[in-house]
Amino acid sequence: MISASVIIIQGSTMNKKELIEAVYAKGDITKKEAEFAVNAVLDSIIEGLKAEGKVIIPGFGSFEVRSKTAREGRNPRTGEKIKIAAKRTPAFKPGKEMKDAVEKK
Repeated sequence: MISASVIIIQGSTMNKKELIEAVYAKGDITKKEAEFAVNAVLDSIIEGLKAEGKVIIPGFGSFEVRSKTAREGRNPRTGEKIKIAAKRTPAFKPGKEMKDAVEKK
């Protein structure tokens, strides 16, 4: 296995393309295989949330679907009362190992 470091500039944001590059740099795989792996993981998380409502990755964190109830809000321009429909939204809670790793920097 090829071990390579990926340089992340402090304060920057890693996008999907950069994540694929990081997976490619850390493994003995092609860029196409790295792209397939990243897409497979992301698709699996989405499918898990659709079906079960929760995906747990020990040491990394958990993804879950949270339900928001219907509520009344206000249009910021007019001040008029509006009804905001109930909805389900994805959420992420980091695991202890991830929290500790980020805290140490």
